[in-house]
Amino acid sequence: MVEPKKEKKERDFSQWYDWILERAEIYDYGRYPIKGMGIWLPYGFQIRKKTIDLIRDLLDSTGHEEILFPLLIPKWMLEKESEHIRGFEEEVFWVTHGGLEELDQKLALRPTSETIITYYESLWYQSYRQLPRKLYQIVSMFRYETKATRPLIRLREVTTFKEAHTIHDTFESAEQQIKEAIDIYKKFFDELGIPYIISKRPDWDKFAGALYTIAFDTMMPDGRTLQIGTVHNLGQSFSKAFNYKIQLKDESFDHPWQTSYGISDRVVATIIGVHGDDNGLVLPPNIAPTQVIVIPIPSSDESETKSIIDYSRKILNELLESKVRAKIDDRSEMTPGEKYYYWEAKGVPVRIEIGSRELRTHNLTVVRRDTLSKITIGEKELINEINHIMNSIQNNLYERAWKDLKQKIYETDNLNEARQYLDKKGIVEIPWCGKESCANKVMESLGAKSLGTPWPSQKISGKKCPICGEKAQTTMRYARQY
Repeated sequence: MVEPKKEKKERDFSQWYDWILERAEIYDYGRYPIKGMGIWLPYGFQIRKKTIDLIRDLLDSTGHEEILFPLLIPKWMLEKESEHIRGFEEEVFWVTHGGLEELDQKLALRPTSETIITYYESLWYQSYRQLPRKLYQIVSMFRYETKATRPLIRLREVTTFKEAHTIHDTFESAEQQIKEAIDIYKKFFDELGIPYIISKRPDWDKFAGALYTIAFDTMMPDGRTLQIGTVHNLGQSFSKAFNYKIQLKDESFDHPWQTSYGISDRVVATIIGVHGDDNGLVLPPNIAPTQVIVIPIPSSDESETKSIIDYSRKILNELLESKVRAKIDDRSEMTPGEKYYYWEAKGVPVRIEIGSRELRTHNLTVVRRDTLSKITIGEKELINEINHIMNSIQNNLYERAWKDLKQKIYETDNLNEARQYLDKKGIVEIPWCGKESCANKVMESLGAKSLGTPWPSQKISGKKCPICGEKAQTTMRYARQY
């Protein structure tokens, strides 16, 4: 299939990204009087809502239960797990006053919720008979980011923080939950056409307090990887911190096992970056607020123009009755060309153009947003053809995104080659002996960061670590990251 141009996007992704947020009316960023915070505009909010609905359906269908905790967490509770607070203490926003009165205890704006949720699980669940339990919430989360902030990518207020928290009576049950969480995220990102690699983060980069962290990363057009989802096996770290025990099947007592996993606003940023082109946003039909836009093309004859608009509304009603999210753009102050530009920027998957010819023949001109190719369909086949086209767009976005990512993953044991691959906007897999010191030297040499080892784990043979020369146990992935 033909691909629209992506020259601007690939030449200066940062400028293109800011343009598309404004042009498609997704997110107003940089004008709010607090750094790192922005405003979801109506159209962007609808994209966000459709995306949230998708993850919510996946969680609900696998036995997760939605909850809602307060935003504020007392300092003493956040500090309960010492390794955890060390990982976050420089990023916490603190509330110190209520009105003019200084508070006795500082309150944190939620940076994450492992401690507060563990505390309440200890009040709610005392027996293996009540487990496993799978809870989640979709809330705002705050981090005092000191690095350069980017809209939807690195924020001080993350407004779409989906965090799931599960509790189990055995390590094996928690491990099964890790597998389920990964499967949920795979389905979620596949539905959005977002390609990913799954890595086990190195111990020095795991979530604070976790036994280990599994991460989903994707590649943005500027050649930097973006973490889009994480899954953590928390072990018994938090339940031990609260001295929380449950009764087991053998009537003994032990600390329960926990997992947590999260996604954020970065999902929408990735949809924009992965699928967009020089004309603007390109949305998968399943999350597009408007799936089909109907555009009447006026005639020089006023009465014919009225007939064209009436016929266009008839087509609109047929689409709406078939549960297709459709709109008509019959604004008289804009030319058809201006409307095409407007709706292409918003990424609407399908455009139907109706003018004098379409009125006369009842054959409709249809334009796909993913390829900008035109076809003609008969009115009688309207619904079947539109559904077929939307399925084709969904599949095409998925396939071309995965093709692009796979072409950017390289294997080498030569650091000079690795540097060249990184310059080509790639991800490099390098044999690794397992020592942190060797990984650190590779990172320093390449000017890149380690993403972790492939998940599921992959053993390799006949390879040596390029730093120490010892036998490699696996490969370590390196990339330039956000």
